[in-house]
Amino acid sequence: MSDMLDQLARWMAAPEDEHLEFKEANQRFDFELLVKYGCAFANEGGGRIILGVSDQRPRRVVGSQAFEDLQRTKLGLIERLRLRVEAWELQHEEGRVLVFAVPSRPVGVPIEYNGAYWMRGGESLVPMTSDQLKRIFDEAQPDFSAEVCPGAALVDLDPKAIAEFRRRWAAKAKRDDLANVSDERLLRDAELLVDGGTTYAALVLFGEHRALGKSLAQSEIIFEYRSQEASISSQQRKEFRAGFFSWFDELWRLIDSRNDLYSYQEGLFRYDLPAFNEAAVREALLNAVSHRDYRLAGSIFVKQFPAKLQVTSPGGFPPGVTAENIVFKQAPRNRRIAEALGRCGLIERSGQGADRMFGAAIREGKLPPSFSGTDAYQVAITLHGKVQDESFLVFLERLTQERQATLHIDDLLVLDAIHRQLDISDNLKERIPPLVELGALERVGRGRGVRHLLAPRYYKAIGKPGAYTRKRGLDRDTNKALLLKHVKSTGSEGCPLGDLLEVLPGLSRAQVQTLLREMTRDGIVHPIGLTRAGRWFAGPRDEGNAP
Repeated sequence: MSDMLDQLARWMAAPEDEHLEFKEANQRFDFELLVKYGCAFANEGGGRIILGVSDQRPRRVVGSQAFEDLQRTKLGLIERLRLRVEAWELQHEEGRVLVFAVPSRPVGVPIEYNGAYWMRGGESLVPMTSDQLKRIFDEAQPDFSAEVCPGAALVDLDPKAIAEFRRRWAAKAKRDDLANVSDERLLRDAELLVDGGTTYAALVLFGEHRALGKSLAQSEIIFEYRSQEASISSQQRKEFRAGFFSWFDELWRLIDSRNDLYSYQEGLFRYDLPAFNEAAVREALLNAVSHRDYRLAGSIFVKQFPAKLQVTSPGGFPPGVTAENIVFKQAPRNRRIAEALGRCGLIERSGQGADRMFGAAIREGKLPPSFSGTDAYQVAITLHGKVQDESFLVFLERLTQERQATLHIDDLLVLDAIHRQLDISDNLKERIPPLVELGALERVGRGRGVRHLLAPRYYKAIGKPGAYTRKRGLDRDTNKALLLKHVKSTGSEGCPLGDLLEVLPGLSRAQVQTLLREMTRDGIVHPIGLTRAGRWFAGPRDEGNAP
């Protein structure tokens, strides 16, 4: 909670803009107005609405009694905006504060509420203009997969692939009636046959080898296995020029046949873990098929090595998607293909599946997927198979079992970043306080000097409780080094205590004085004078200078 209160202080000091809104809302706040603000924030890249804080600077907490059932309010916002809205209740010493965080809209999709697409207009909410809406709609590229392929017909599609699609759709939707409709009716209902024509999506999903060679030769998967990364030639190569439903399971079996097992121990038992998680591999293949650019020549390549798997597909990231935000951004390039796969439960139509790949890797103690090699002309994703830290794997398993907690992908990304000592992106910092409360993280330091460590249970799991003590101690040693550096810089003039307090603004006066006493005892620094005029000097105390 203290982390969120620190964050609140930073928000209160920041200028109000199109991404930040403060309202006093002492007694109540209109829910419909809250939804409109959420709509406006989403249309302009996301933002936060904070209730219980004065609007004018310098801002102060006034407390709010609005929305006593915060969970109900949050669910209402999600239902109306169709976005993943987060909400927090902060107990500030001056009163209750509510924070609503609204994500950005999907690429090419403005958010509408009560017949209007809202945006901020100064202090008011106003409908977006037609020009602004056009710019948003223009973000979305035309869906090539929804276009009819000239010359293609139903006879160009593999009946076995269609049967597999039928089976999966019926199972996902619990529709036994799909077993009795014709192939033509089935594909019309899925919008894969349109106005009597066969779409490119139908060819990608069900096309016969001959038909693809004639109309869409680039719809091809090439698999290669190399026992060493330095190998020029592959030990195995297989080409799949057929509809997706003809090769999807076969390609996984091919990869799994060379899927090495890693062994890890938990307590008295040892467990085996495959190098390549099936769900993660299938997601990588699904992404390649549904998001590649079919207007470009070139095949999808799947290259397997003992400890990594690379999937490369033509076309860069869709507009608005980057390697940094791919877990959170949704922008299917081939919507008709994605919708068909969504009917089967293979693709979550609200996302890209990247969260599954990242989540699987982190839970298994592996490096997260890498997009090194991605540029404007191709997307290259690498799945790492080697377990980097089996103790981190065990730590996550025990955490979820003992606390009966479900770790969201945001939580896993935060834990992974702290585990690997990486910076945490701003959009993930809000997940730190809940993880501290869960017992997954521990807070060290205060104010701007705060750090977070994995909880002591992690270091106990790896049998190195001393490592935890050293990591906490690093903070203390670093602070002492900063104090000594500043004292030395003042030379014979010495340094007053007030200056040393500014060196470590995250620590209290008492904490700084404790460090100085320890440094004095160790002969690192010494004071001359005991009043406010006293000063600190480097080195041990001389007998003649003793107060």
